[in-house]
Amino acid sequence: MALVPLNAAHAAQIQAGISGRHHGHDFEFNLAQRINALPCHQPASRPSQPVFRGDPAAVLLGYAVTHIGWSHADRAEAIALGALATTEDGHNWLEVNGVTVRACKSDVLVTLYQGGLDPLTIGVSVKQCNNKAPTNAQLFFSTAHAFCVLLRRSGIKVSDCAETALQQFCGDAGYQPLDTPSCLIGRITDPRRFFWEETNQVGRQELENIFTSEQDKITRLLLQKAYLADPFTPDLLLHKTKKLPYDPQEYALYSVDQLVTLSRKYQGFAKKVYSVNKGRHRDPPGIHHEAPRFGIVQMQRGGQKQHPTQLQFNLEAGYFYKI
Repeated sequence: MALVPLNAAHAAQIQAGISGRHHGHDFEFNLAQRINALPCHQPASRPSQPVFRGDPAAVLLGYAVTHIGWSHADRAEAIALGALATTEDGHNWLEVNGVTVRACKSDVLVTLYQGGLDPLTIGVSVKQCNNKAPTNAQLFFSTAHAFCVLLRRSGIKVSDCAETALQQFCGDAGYQPLDTPSCLIGRITDPRRFFWEETNQVGRQELENIFTSEQDKITRLLLQKAYLADPFTPDLLLHKTKKLPYDPQEYALYSVDQLVTLSRKYQGFAKKVYSVNKGRHRDPPGIHHEAPRFGIVQMQRGGQKQHPTQLQFNLEAGYFYKI
């Protein structure tokens, strides 16, 4: 049998067992368990500021209740979806309130109950930083092609030329300087990929226009979409800002709507100048590149050993102090 929680207590038992084997999901599991242990009859309230110190479970529960327009909830059940990756039988699915969940952008689901009303489930995206200073939080990770497909399926037109520019930026096979001998003549920078300013100009300009004109829509897609059949896209984002040497820890809490608006007000599409100063392909002195970004979202080539040519979007380090 796959893991099918029958109620909050059963869900907590499932999570406790998995948590002991997969420490990377401890925060989400503990958050869900703490929500399940909270009384819900008191009036709900939202934090006065997005960044706060205190019990994230209590603040998140109050925010979720007010987010759906209720004054209170009689009961709450939470489950952490890290269990999707750790089911014992390999089915990799959970059932939440009769809905089968196979892949989900939400990390925690909170189901709220009140009187005779139908229960409502709120998805929560959870980010955490365990360093002394805030770091970039990964938001979306895919191939250049898959990202363009996501944009097209969401009603945003992307030409083949623009997709090619993005594949050049990522260094996909067939789109690297290494694939064209003439591109290597006199080249003194990384031969495995084209930097943003080196991609084909027509496609690059189209992408910059798209990120400018569709900023809100794309930001929302990155925050909420990753899977085509996702039944519980996140409505809220909870972010542990950094690791403090004492309790209570510090967190930031936003609705996705709020974060999309604040991100646009923070800045539109922009390019930050940088140089590659580490690794095998360091830039010679005086060489600079352009790093595309929009709002609090930064875009880069993944570069990891496992998936070096993936397209990666991050939340800017410390964005919650800046917006």
